[in-house]
Amino acid sequence: MPGETENQSDKSLDASGLLCPEPLMLVRSELRSMKAGETLLVQATDPSTSRDLTNLCRFMGHELVSESQESECWTFLIRKG
Repeated sequence: MPGETENQSDKSLDASGLLCPEPLMLVRSELRSMKAGETLLVQATDPSTSRDLTNLCRFMGHELVSESQESECWTFLIRKG
């Protein structure tokens, strides 16, 4: 259901319309201000964001809980490690 994941996240970030590396930089900044275990819902339109956020989570110890795509919009749920 649209919005269901958003209601389950602690924070959200809309990076729609931004191109690499802007979404990644915004996500990193937002995660820095969060506590371990909190979740961040990210919306983006740049296809490379999927690769960037997967690598960010792997290298920084965060969990990519979910990733989905609807039309030209990607939605990610990240749990801070």
